[in-house]
Amino acid sequence: MTTRRTVGDEKAFLENDPRGPPGPSNISPAVPASVIWKLMSFTFAMITLPIGTYFFTVNFVFRGNATYAGGLAALMANVVLIAYVIMAFKDDQAEQAEEAEKSKKEL
Repeated sequence: MTTRRTVGDEKAFLENDPRGPPGPSNISPAVPASVIWKLMSFTFAMITLPIGTYFFTVNFVFRGNATYAGGLAALMANVVLIAYVIMAFKDDQAEQAEEAEKSKKEL
């Protein structure tokens, strides 16, 4: 069995909601722009640095030995990844320090 709901009743309920009217909407981005730029920078580095390292070293450093050039390219990919993780940890620690300062000022 179905029930009939009228739109007017729902509107009246929302107007008389005990929780009160909703506040102003928060339209700020969920992720800061600096974080997006860092992610894009490291993504670009993750693509170009290992490939560039491979082709440079296979032609000029290792004289055609693709095994050593591939190993060095893999090492460079790991260097970029580790640098990104370190930078992410430092960003997180900076945010925690800012929150701690705000809580001290409120006291």
